[in-house]
Amino acid sequence: MSETEKITIRLPKSYLERVDFLVEMDDFPSRSEAVRAAVRDMLYYRIELVADKVEKMVEQERKMAQAKAIKEEYLKR
Repeated sequence: MSETEKITIRLPKSYLERVDFLVEMDDFPSRSEAVRAAVRDMLYYRIELVADKVEKMVEQERKMAQAKAIKEEYLKR
């Protein structure tokens, strides 16, 4: 595993109960592993989501530039 850092987080009691359940059922060896998996999964999802959003923004900027060029050409007539 790569270098790790210790952080402190606060979770609602209901979340922690669910994490503890998963640990007790041997889905994860520890709370830390469960939280690491949750953060990893969230990051994969969010990075993809943000990348898609950026691509859409770039496409909208391209379309807007194209529309402005068409407008300028139209107004020259």
